[in-house]
Amino acid sequence: MARQRLSFGNWTTILLIAILFLVGIAPGSRADEVAKLHALTFLDQPKYGPDFKHLDYVNPDAPKGGSVTYSVTGQGDGASFDNFNPYTIRGTAVGMPGLFETLTTSPSDDVLTEYGLIAESMELAKDRSWIIFNLRPEARWQDDTPITADDVVFSFDTLKAKGPPAYRYYYHDVVKAEMLDPHRVKFTFADGNNRELPVIMGQLPVLAKHFWQSRNIEDPLMQPPLGSGPYKVASFSMGRSITMQRVENYWGRNLPINVGRDNIDTVRYDYYRDPLIEFQAFKSGAVDFRRENISRNWATGYDIPAVRNGQIKREEFPDANPFGFQGFAFNLRRPLFSDRRVRLAITYAFDFEWSNKTLFYNRYFRNRSYFDNSELAATGLPSPEELKILEPYRGKIPDEVFTQEYQPPKTDGSGDIRANLDKAAQLLDEAGWHIENGKRMRDGQPLQFEILLNGPTFERVTLPFAQNLQRLGIEVNIRKVDNAQYDNRTKNYDFDMVVIRMGQSLSPGNEQRDYWSSASADQPDGSNWMGIKSPVVDALVDQIIAAPTHHDVVTRTRALDRVLQWGYYMVPHWVSKTTLIAYWDKFGRPAKLPDPAYGLGTDSWWIDTAKLASLNQPAAAAPADAPAGQGNDPNGGSANAAAPASNGATPNQAASGGTPAAAPADRGQTPIYGALIGVIIGFALGRIGRRK
Repeated sequence: MARQRLSFGNWTTILLIAILFLVGIAPGSRADEVAKLHALTFLDQPKYGPDFKHLDYVNPDAPKGGSVTYSVTGQGDGASFDNFNPYTIRGTAVGMPGLFETLTTSPSDDVLTEYGLIAESMELAKDRSWIIFNLRPEARWQDDTPITADDVVFSFDTLKAKGPPAYRYYYHDVVKAEMLDPHRVKFTFADGNNRELPVIMGQLPVLAKHFWQSRNIEDPLMQPPLGSGPYKVASFSMGRSITMQRVENYWGRNLPINVGRDNIDTVRYDYYRDPLIEFQAFKSGAVDFRRENISRNWATGYDIPAVRNGQIKREEFPDANPFGFQGFAFNLRRPLFSDRRVRLAITYAFDFEWSNKTLFYNRYFRNRSYFDNSELAATGLPSPEELKILEPYRGKIPDEVFTQEYQPPKTDGSGDIRANLDKAAQLLDEAGWHIENGKRMRDGQPLQFEILLNGPTFERVTLPFAQNLQRLGIEVNIRKVDNAQYDNRTKNYDFDMVVIRMGQSLSPGNEQRDYWSSASADQPDGSNWMGIKSPVVDALVDQIIAAPTHHDVVTRTRALDRVLQWGYYMVPHWVSKTTLIAYWDKFGRPAKLPDPAYGLGTDSWWIDTAKLASLNQPAAAAPADAPAGQGNDPNGGSANAAAPASNGATPNQAASGGTPAAAPADRGQTPIYGALIGVIIGFALGRIGRRK
């Protein structure tokens, strides 16, 4: 048969088909199954459409300028810092709000949706097996270098391979990241069953490859890193304070998601080791804003002239955020706590009602769910949908999961806890722990354990708890250690019992593996503090991750919550359903708050010059920070020397002697120093593991 010559049109068709295959879009396959999006959401649709001009809770004409000082205090390593690398488990990194950015971001009134930030738009396969992020050509690093897809691929590969363990769980089902062109990056997933993976990839911190490729991201960093956000590090005093300066020519300042936000020119964060000193610093004018989380302070600590004459304002807001869980955590790696009856007996010894009335001014509610203050919390009896999930595990989980609503032990608040101690004694007897000479003994060994603290804050709660345990014949040692020892011991799970708070999001997913899975139980510096190893819990976590709809996420999370509740893995503490703030009256605020109230929208506040002029805020001289370019040697000079310890500490910090550092000169402050703001650390910790 004679050979036919191909026409120009034929060759064009063949060439076009070849190109389509090369870029991974076969004709008639998924090219027509791609959704191009301005936002990624877990809801039916985003709150804001593709043409929105600004967020509802901002003032688009808010003035820029002024300065503000926040305080930072916290547990464990939150009371100071010794380096600038937030992506290593070595050392203690400083918080640098506004420096780093992600591909997408969520506002305070739509936290289940991610809107494009560095990414201008997203292309999502209908089967959710891959996603492409189209980067904004105008996106720039603070050295004016363009942000490219190569930076994004580098960030993903580096964090998954060398970042903290949580990233490996987070990106577990991401097969690869590839640069399609300088402004397009594609992530391919193991399958399309994990509905949150596209959103997770939008939350990827984007690192500057040309800055980090010559450095080991596993090592502490002694100089401020390069970022792309609206703020840069202007100066710092290692371990004591850091000052962030608004970037005048920030590339994203006119994006709708950013309009009316980041209005304050200079933002300083002073670190405090002792929350009592930090509170005094606020009242004396050294700190401008405070989120109050100590009920005694709110009830009695603000009876001062500045509050009475209106210079300091106090406000209380409803809080729609999931609280998660706080309590005394059992370390199940200790054989002592392997028996569920022993854990329940110890739980009976904590008198929340007495603590709430005597210590907390009745401001709190009992923490009863690992997803408290949200629709995810398991209440009542299991629904038919939940029972369908749980039924295959009957006999492998407590029978109460199917027949009872979980409620922690309760008292009348009088301090008479005898009835609960009788129940606890019966459980201990059943578990083989009998009284011998006033002590609980089994096989010649006493029932004894240590509660590890690193400061005085939880002592007033822990001491009555320990006294009740001693009435049961249990020996309890309350041990306070310094920050370094506490961090080292907890990172390596070298404790019997500690106080922890486990935050949650409104859409749980991959991070639950880090919290509860058997694989994470022995991973150093992980989030499975209790060391839970349960095939049932593992299976339920996998079901949550694979849930096809938000309704399924809620149902499956409630099923998991029930199994955790009846496992008695923690002695539950308390939960607050409001946010308490106090601030010096120098701020201007938009007329509207975020709705729903997932945040206060403080990044939309500004300095009101008229209020500032009339505000007679106390002032005091103090030394200035070192410029950001100096002080690479952490021991080289007083400006970068470690902050002297104060005479107290936060719940997970030990007290040590020392003289408080002086307040910053650019503010007019009292001579006090220290570390971590509820507003900043709560936000940062909540988002390190998972931004939602």
